[in-house]
Amino acid sequence: MKDRLATPYYFCMLIANFLLYFGFWLLIPVLPFYLSEVFQASHLSIGIILSSYTIAALCIRPFSGYLLDTFARKPLYLIAYFIFTFMFAGYIFAGTLTLFILLRIIHGLAFGTVTVSGNTVVIDIMPSSRRGEGLGYYGLTNNMAMSFGPMTGLFMHDAGVGFTTIFASALYACIIGLIFASVVKTPYKPPVKREPLSLDRFVLVKGLPAGLSLLLLSIPYGMTTNYVAIYAQEIGIDAPTGFFFTLMAIGMAISRIFSGRIVDKGMITQVISVGLIIVMFAFFLLSACSYVMAWKPVVCMILFFLVSFLLGVGFGVMFPAYNTLFVNLAPNSLRGTATSTYLTSWDVGIGIGMLSGGFIAQISNFHVAYLFGACLTIISLIYFNKKVSVHYHKNKLR
Repeated sequence: MKDRLATPYYFCMLIANFLLYFGFWLLIPVLPFYLSEVFQASHLSIGIILSSYTIAALCIRPFSGYLLDTFARKPLYLIAYFIFTFMFAGYIFAGTLTLFILLRIIHGLAFGTVTVSGNTVVIDIMPSSRRGEGLGYYGLTNNMAMSFGPMTGLFMHDAGVGFTTIFASALYACIIGLIFASVVKTPYKPPVKREPLSLDRFVLVKGLPAGLSLLLLSIPYGMTTNYVAIYAQEIGIDAPTGFFFTLMAIGMAISRIFSGRIVDKGMITQVISVGLIIVMFAFFLLSACSYVMAWKPVVCMILFFLVSFLLGVGFGVMFPAYNTLFVNLAPNSLRGTATSTYLTSWDVGIGIGMLSGGFIAQISNFHVAYLFGACLTIISLIYFNKKVSVHYHKNKLR
């Protein structure tokens, strides 16, 4: 019974996480069009505005990790989920760019808190012997949302559906998710007496080397999730770009079926290394699509969607492995801080990716932006194998 993963509360967390990320992903590829069509924002301006969300999320995450390790986790999770949900309603009434940016920052703060708390609650209710597998399935709900969310958002936009309706759809999805989250029961967590505040109360210091590797990896990921639809339009791909996210999610789903179990067998660093190689190869192919289009448009289209599948496989392999790596470097009393450090590292890179992608596209084009991102994955791969892997095996607690 102790090792049982499939509990009703775990399933409720899966559904709540799926609907939260569905609302999140529904807007991701649509917002650049929204800012461009409604506010006539430039590529650089779009990058700055979109990155404000991620910057807000990463600013709050170290503090949310500390709060989760100090106080009851479920109330903080529900409060953050509630704020995150009703920020979508704010978008509907945001008539000025300034108000939209303000709402986006508040939304980022809520997102940074709800994702850390959700991950930590799931870790609390699952058996430690199946943590890699459990986190894999939990992350799979994000991947499923990444399939249906962007695809739905782009199809709605392409069909002429108004942005108000798109925002409302995200709102309704998250309201349902909040209901499922509210029924979850977590184990009793006795009050914790804290030592005086120090850096390791907010950041898992032992996780910083892995965090740098993850940050470098998430920069091109941030470019892709936010700008790939515009990139496809720029180079002339005549196909629904919503399928890019669908194939990416399929790749993640397939890889997560077996990667979590491999992680539970202790092959964490090996799994991450394989994922890094796949992702590195995929980003170079994505950058090359602009040249292939000039040679053979049909081949370019096939290559474009092959890249999305490869990215899904690579990231799907790495996500549960990286998450488990951070958790294994921390004592149980610092689970929230470990998860916060993991997600903060990811968000820093996402924010840099949004900002740098928009900047590079403004002075050059998205092909150069993705080439830059591909080079960063090489650095991440070398650094992980030379530094992070050795550091992890020396300092892991379990």
